[in-house]
Amino acid sequence: MKLEKSFEEKVYAGVLGKIIGVYLGRPFEGWEHERILKELGQIDYYVHDKLNKPLCVTDDDITGTFAFLRALKDFNFDKNISAKQIGLTWLNNLIENRTVLWWGGKGHSTEDTAYQNLKQGIHAPESGSIKVNGKVISEQIGAQIFIDGWALVSPGDPEQAVSLAGRAASVSHDGEAIYGAQIIAAIEAMAFVENDMKLIIEKSKKFIPENSVIYKLISDLQNWSSGNMDWKQARQKIEEKYGYDKYLGNCHIVPNHALVIMSLLFGDDNFQKSLMIVNTSGWDTDCNSGNVGCILGIKNGLQGLKDGPDYLSPINDIIYCPTAVGGETITDALTETYKIINSARQIQKLEKKIIKNNARYHFEMPGSTQGWKVSPSNKKTNISNIEFKTDSGNFGLGIKFSNLAKGENSECIVDTFFPEHLIKLDKEARETFFHYDLIATPIIYSGQKIKAQIFSEVDKNINIKLFVKYWGPDDKLIKISSEFFNFKQNDMHLIEWEVPNTFSNPIGQLGISIFVNEKCSGLLKLNYLDISGEPDIVLTQPDHITNLKKQANKKHQEKFYGEMWKNAWVKALDKWEDRKKIFRLSNNIGCGILFTGTDTWKNYSVTSNITLQSVNSGGLIVRTQGLKRYYTFELCSKNRVRIGKMFYDFKTIKEVDFKVDFFKEYQMSLKIKNNKLSGYINGTLILECEDDKNVLNTGGAGFIVSDGTIFADKVYIN
Repeated sequence: MKLEKSFEEKVYAGVLGKIIGVYLGRPFEGWEHERILKELGQIDYYVHDKLNKPLCVTDDDITGTFAFLRALKDFNFDKNISAKQIGLTWLNNLIENRTVLWWGGKGHSTEDTAYQNLKQGIHAPESGSIKVNGKVISEQIGAQIFIDGWALVSPGDPEQAVSLAGRAASVSHDGEAIYGAQIIAAIEAMAFVENDMKLIIEKSKKFIPENSVIYKLISDLQNWSSGNMDWKQARQKIEEKYGYDKYLGNCHIVPNHALVIMSLLFGDDNFQKSLMIVNTSGWDTDCNSGNVGCILGIKNGLQGLKDGPDYLSPINDIIYCPTAVGGETITDALTETYKIINSARQIQKLEKKIIKNNARYHFEMPGSTQGWKVSPSNKKTNISNIEFKTDSGNFGLGIKFSNLAKGENSECIVDTFFPEHLIKLDKEARETFFHYDLIATPIIYSGQKIKAQIFSEVDKNINIKLFVKYWGPDDKLIKISSEFFNFKQNDMHLIEWEVPNTFSNPIGQLGISIFVNEKCSGLLKLNYLDISGEPDIVLTQPDHITNLKKQANKKHQEKFYGEMWKNAWVKALDKWEDRKKIFRLSNNIGCGILFTGTDTWKNYSVTSNITLQSVNSGGLIVRTQGLKRYYTFELCSKNRVRIGKMFYDFKTIKEVDFKVDFFKEYQMSLKIKNNKLSGYINGTLILECEDDKNVLNTGGAGFIVSDGTIFADKVYIN
């Protein structure tokens, strides 16, 4: 298939369909059909409010779909990527007991079992095999729920989709679970180019064995749908022949795959009706609904998502994708769409598509808002995606205000870290949201630059400010604004602002404020907004928290100090405590890391005063891209200092003798520019080297500790 505009819009519709399906089914996951009918009725609406649960949540279906696809980028977009390499991507992205997966224990949770195998050196596909894990563990639903991305990069090419899906599924599953995943992948790949869903399903069967259970259940459903049977009767037949009681394990592939196929055959090719059927049917609702949503999103396109209840506006493009790559956690449907589009292009050896100079927010798809919203207090403002033709694109964000008076402001914002509404959730709702941890680093830091291209369609002069809000005392947002940018009647400006010091506090929002000198109405068109450059920051315990702790110690009482500054780090180690030294980092066996930052960081230095205490090695890391991709500068207990590289396995690039004393403080600095690394101790250059293979070009910074404990007071990144 030619990777033209229609393909791009179908990818976006598929991504939206996936997250709509997951958010729709998530609040009542695991419920039986009868309970759903009794307590919720037919599912043709978002039920989260009725159940006192948030709508957009962290979820394994979403995170696994988009995170595991990073394997393509990590391994040079090779369509022949191996199962072993996809398994290495698991190890790079997953933090044990914290991210993405249901950590139900080896021998109980399929994904946890596979992860433990990978960690112990059992590579994929053996990690997910029946031979190693047994038939029951290997044939649960997980492979199917993560599979959509491999089809989205294979438009009109079911052979490629099935091949990629088989390798990806084999990391954690085997047998019928792989067949189910391959069927979904084949259907989705064909949905880009075929119109007849019944024909698509029939064609998909050729990719799996005829003697498989998945093949037989699809054939049964085809027969049941060809007569006078309705979907409720078909669901009852599924329960009788393929129900949960027929298959062991926590969530078997067979019953749930049957519901997916049933909804496609009985849903009249309608996005909303098919989602209603699969969700009202019960069992693993978010998983099944996510697959169905993606399939029909691809097939029917963006218009198909709109022909019924409004499922688009409430989600606002929002996606949370928590992994060890913390800078990619706070994301959105359009951002993930273009990652997929460019993966598909690069698989085909085509140039990467650059939209508005790779701006972080570019809105270049009909309906896209990328998580932007009006500030809650602004009653006179609304925002929407608008057709907006410029030299760089065709769409933008329209900010429309009415009867805005002098002394008022119109304000729109986007979350760049933990969303503010999470802090206000009650205990039950928070537990729902944090079913999977929201591990994230901020999108933006002090010292970086915000650049925005804005067109004013206002018949009067107005003023605009850029601003950020950081998490301050009591975990409340504090606003810092730029100077005024003056816009004359029907004016256009490219405005820039360097983010000021936020005093070690993470930035939670960025936004745009509009001010007027006299009452007026009008429209601003935001073509794009970008975040660029390296930070200039000192990261330590914020002063207000230090002072509160001193006061509490004097009064011998517990006090809430605020947690957001600590949440801005990816923690993949046994312990981090902030007592005498702000960073007291421990990892009992092997190496642990603590880091912050994003993939916009390239050339920079990181400096900290580090003390080793009964440890094998410890020091600094830069260009961190997960748990298995980073550079190190370490002091070693065997009187050595080294610069090394973790690229799935650790290798020393260069090392020299250096007397290392425990309980002695050393100022350590690691500078990286392009492929050159320079390590300093107490201001003296100790090591210098270049990396010439699989160079890690961008990423965050932080600490590494191996087999013990290190101390650090603060870290400078500039």
